[in-house]
Amino acid sequence: MSQARVLNPTELRRVLDYVATRRHSARNRASLLLTHYAGMRVGEVAALRINNVLNNDGTIKEEIRLMASQTKGSYARTVYLNEKMQKELAQYIKCLKVKDVTKPLFYTQKREGFSANTLTQHFFFLYRKVGLEGASSHSGRRSFLTGLANRGTAIHILKSLAGHRNISTTAAYLYSSPTQLKAAVELVN
Repeated sequence: MSQARVLNPTELRRVLDYVATRRHSARNRASLLLTHYAGMRVGEVAALRINNVLNNDGTIKEEIRLMASQTKGSYARTVYLNEKMQKELAQYIKCLKVKDVTKPLFYTQKREGFSANTLTQHFFFLYRKVGLEGASSHSGRRSFLTGLANRGTAIHILKSLAGHRNISTTAAYLYSSPTQLKAAVELVN
């Protein structure tokens, strides 16, 4: 099975522009960007509760502390939110009528929380509607890790951000384009 497509900023913009024209645009934008801006797994996004991202004073947290039950490997982990993602979540929270902070952060049209499977399918069809062949629910995560690696982030940092137990797992996520490979060999003296 091939790996999910890594999206460049222009492709991500195409997806976000499409999302903006659809129902539930704030929900879809925030949930999708958690994979692109925070490197979260789609199952982790589906498992989020409002109180995972919202402080008692109504501000957005800088870190999401995922319990073992919310992660793939059943290991608790911390997800760091950059300012951009915090602003996205703040915009989304404004759309919610928050009465119970233990409720799912992202909900279906039936007002239930997404399962990992339904959110996976949802992302797949969003990418498909914009014509991004090979893109899937894992594209955001791969794009997040590859983008950071291309900016010189050390692999042990990437491993921690991804919530991986082994660096070889992290390495498998990274994509090297032919342009990058050519540029690398030009560095040889």
